Amino acid sequence: MDKTCPRIVDISETEPNRRRGGDLRTLLTPLTVGATSGFMGLAIMQPGERISEHYHPYSEEFVYVVQGELEVDLDDETRPVRADQGLMIPIGMRHRFRNVGDVEARMVFHLGPLAPKPSLGHVDTETTEGNGSAEPYPAVQGDGAQPERREVPS
Repeated sequence: MDKTCPRIVDISETEPNRRRGGDLRTLLTPLTVGATSGFMGLAIMQPGERISEHYHPYSEEFVYVVQGELEVDLDDETRPVRADQGLMIPIGMRHRFRNVGDVEARMVFHLGPLAPKPSLGHVDTETTEGNGSAEPYPAVQGDGAQPERREVPS
């Protein structure tokens, strides 16, 4: 049986993804660390930037705002979310984020469980201005089914 080992991933090891607005970095994923239950990353948004509306048909999204002031649209309801606050977005709920503050906003996100295939994990409902149609996020898992879960020792 393969053993997944702990691994630290520095943000400098990740590629910026600006296709949906902001700077999205996926750090801890099935491809980078062998994760089997989901993936985690960091969204960095400058004042006035936003992340376009989308939803996840297989995953809940957990968000923690580290710095800044954001507004989040959850389906058709807008709510403020600021530093030191967390938010859970249910499976299938449309959402978009906007930095409404005067400073850079930083938001940690975690999605789980994984979709059966990466192409099924994220559905765009709008495009970002000037970017045309949104392209996929960087691959966070292989193109097949979810990674095999390791047995937990009893």
